[in-house]
Amino acid sequence: MFYAYVLKSKIDGRLYKGMTGNLEKRLAQHNSGENKSTKGFMPWLLYHYESFETRPEARTREKFFKSGVGREFLSRLKNPQ
Repeated sequence: MFYAYVLKSKIDGRLYKGMTGNLEKRLAQHNSGENKSTKGFMPWLLYHYESFETRPEARTREKFFKSGVGREFLSRLKNPQ
């Protein structure tokens, strides 16, 4: 399985979008400071994720989350996962 995910910073509420093959491990990497682009905004909470059979499907959804329409979609989520 592959995952497109969105994290939310507990510090300032910013969202980070990504994709991975191991969601738990990737979240731990973000929260341990291993990712340069998210290091300054820890801790991170899993805000939303979707699972896919293939890496290209997950990458496409990640790109959607980063688009204007995708950001609108994320702002309308009432009960994030």
